[in-house]
This record gives sequence, structure tokens and C-alpha cells, in this order.
Amino acid sequence: MPNSGQYQQNRLILASASPRRYDLLGQIKILPDQIIPADIDETPHRNELPADYALRMAIEKAGQIVGRLLDKDADLIGHSVSIGPAGVYVLAGDTVVAAGRRILPKVETAQEARNCLAILSGRRHRVYGGIALHLLNGQLRHRLVQSHVRFRRLSALDIEQYIDSGDWRGKAGGYAIQGMAARFIRDIGGSYSNIVGFSIYDVAAMLDAAGWYQAGHHVNKIQEIQPVSRSKGRS
Repeated sequence: MPNSGQYQQNRLILASASPRRYDLLGQIKILPDQIIPADIDETPHRNELPADYALRMAIEKAGQIVGRLLDKDADLIGHSVSIGPAGVYVLAGDTVVAAGRRILPKVETAQEARNCLAILSGRRHRVYGGIALHLLNGQLRHRLVQSHVRFRRLSALDIEQYIDSGDWRGKAGGYAIQGMAARFIRDIGGSYSNIVGFSIYDVAAMLDAAGWYQAGHHVNKIQEIQPVSRSKGRS
């Protein structure tokens, strides 16, 4: 059984402010010791494919938090650190809704949501989940998960009622499968939790393979560190 010193070398940081990802981890009793939301530029590259974009976002989110922690460690010990932040695993994810090669936005306005729902109406689309995990030794492991979702054909009334619900705000593709939009979905293929925000099967498998374990869980309160505002990106 690990001792208390080993517990300190087993901290898990979630590089996301998403309550959906935190709740999904809690569903399988994975409780991050700390939440540090990443703040990166989430603009897709020109001609970037949705799958590549989802994985890049997850990797960059984890990388930004690792960099901030390394800078903090270097300040404390007085010289640069070249491995990984002491005793820390950093977990990040990104969810991308794609219609063909088109990346649908994380919508901020009602009109954006209408446009996304009109595109998704009556067709099948893909949801890509990028997962990145920085290990204690500085190595990076990552996975890409793909799910399929098929919407029934939506009427103008369907769309306006959904817009009125407000459930679309900040959601990739303008909908949340765990909310009112569930009534629009004829079928799915692949991981349901990936569509919500994290494939919990894949996250658990990555943590298990990396040697992470839940340390009893001895943390009383999640500490949240607000990101330094450097771009318009969201976690």
C-alpha cells in the first residue's frame, strides 16, 4: 500500500473549467486534487481537420498548465526544471463537433446555435474527443476518441424552443446531449460520455496505464486557480 509520501507524488490536476468533465470524472470516483483551467487560443488552423484540432487542443491545454507549473517550480528551487512538475499528473480534454470536415463552433450567440442546429438537422455528425495526460516523468500520452450522433429532422419550432431553453450556450455544435437536445437524437455510435465531454473509459485506462491511483481521497476542497487572460480561448 502506498505511503503518505507517495500520496504527495500522485496529485491529479484537471486542466479544464468544464463542470461536465469534472462530473464525468466524479462518476467513476476520479477526483482531481486541483482544477487549473487552461487559457489558450482555440482558433483552428487553416484547413485543419476536426480530429487533428481536437487532439491539438487537448495537448496544448495540458502543455500550458505543465509550463505554468514548471515555471512555478523553477522559481521555488532557483533553477530551470526539465522533467515535469513535481508529483503531478495533468489531464486535459477537448470536444469537437464536426459536420464532415467542418468544425462547428462552441456557440456564444443564439444565431450561432440556430446555424449549428440547421446544419445538424436530419444528418449524422461526428464528435471527437481529444485527451492528453502529462506524466510525472514529463512524458505525454494522448488519445483521440470518435463518436457518431444522428439527429432527426428539426422543425423551425424545434429549433426555437431549444434556443429559448438556453441549453446551447458555450456548447460545441450548439447542443448538449445530456440536456433538452436528447429529444432530437435518433441514435449514437461509440462513447456516450465522449459526446458529453470526456470518454471516461479512455481517461480511466490512461490513468491506470500511467500508474496513477486515487490517494484515499484526502483532499477536502478543490482549489481553483484562475487562468492568466492571454487569449479568447476557453477550457
